[in-house]
Amino acid sequence: MSRQPTIKDVASKAEVSFKTVSRVLNGEPHVRKEVRERVLAAAAALDYRPNIAARGLIGGRSRLIGFLYDNPNYSYVTEAELGALQVCREAGYHLAVEPVDSQNDVARQIEQIISSLRLDGVIMTPPISDDASAMAVLDRLGVAHVRIAPNAARESGPCVFIDDEAAAFALTRHLLDLGHQAIGFVLGHPDHGASALRLAGFERAMASAGLQAGADHMVQGYFTFESGMSAGHRMLSGADRPTAIFAANDKMALGVMAAARELGLAVPDQVSIAGFDDTRAAQICSPSLTTVRQPVDAMCQAAADMLISMSANEDLADPALQLDFEIRARRSTAAPPG
Repeated sequence: MSRQPTIKDVASKAEVSFKTVSRVLNGEPHVRKEVRERVLAAAAALDYRPNIAARGLIGGRSRLIGFLYDNPNYSYVTEAELGALQVCREAGYHLAVEPVDSQNDVARQIEQIISSLRLDGVIMTPPISDDASAMAVLDRLGVAHVRIAPNAARESGPCVFIDDEAAAFALTRHLLDLGHQAIGFVLGHPDHGASALRLAGFERAMASAGLQAGADHMVQGYFTFESGMSAGHRMLSGADRPTAIFAANDKMALGVMAAARELGLAVPDQVSIAGFDDTRAAQICSPSLTTVRQPVDAMCQAAADMLISMSANEDLADPALQLDFEIRARRSTAAPPG
């Protein structure tokens, strides 16, 4: 071939994944002898030589990917972490999970993490994925990074996301189709880019039905159970309470559900409640929560795949990767009373 063969060319010739090629070339254990021999034969036939200047995660570096988070929703963090961990283990990498306080000097914290752990690549979750100083320090240090669910500058580097606005629009349409008109909304944390997109989707769906949520039916939340509970009490205590409430994440929706119970309101007979994310808690609470399924695990699997491809000096097929969402209609929503 006229161009320099790549690790994916070797994988194609050997009929294995490029991760398997990486493991063989780096002497990783637990690769079957026949597979190892096939990979080595393919590399020899193609005269494959790794580019030393671009070995990245493949060569003599730490083989350590960082997972950076600052999110009060630990169900989200756990699901995201497990998704990345699965891909890392399959490819012979390790995952370092590191908290970052987004309210303090993010760039300094990340520089300290990179310095102490010698990370070869970084997965950035919200709200860090929208922090310009975080991207700047990683670029300066020459560390590959992939952002999860950024709101801004998706063209500036690899990222994985869903269409949060379309998802919120679809969930709101679900409530409207059930017959609700008085729908409340608990806003997400103002520091998270997705919060504005979910609000925009909610407002667009309401406008499409000729409706607008009143000021008393729009309450700021912070992606925590406590803020959802406070918002629920505020919206459901008055005579002019909404017949349905859409919270911008599951944790807040569960807080709204707790507030409804404290006020003696049956869910969904007297008030319908919906969330966003489809966490494990949304599936096992009673009644089970109607929500948007955001494939957090698949998003972080894709991010880890991207980092490994980048380390192999491979072009990304889609550096701004959009995954699909689903509406999960469950028992917490029904037609309005009366």
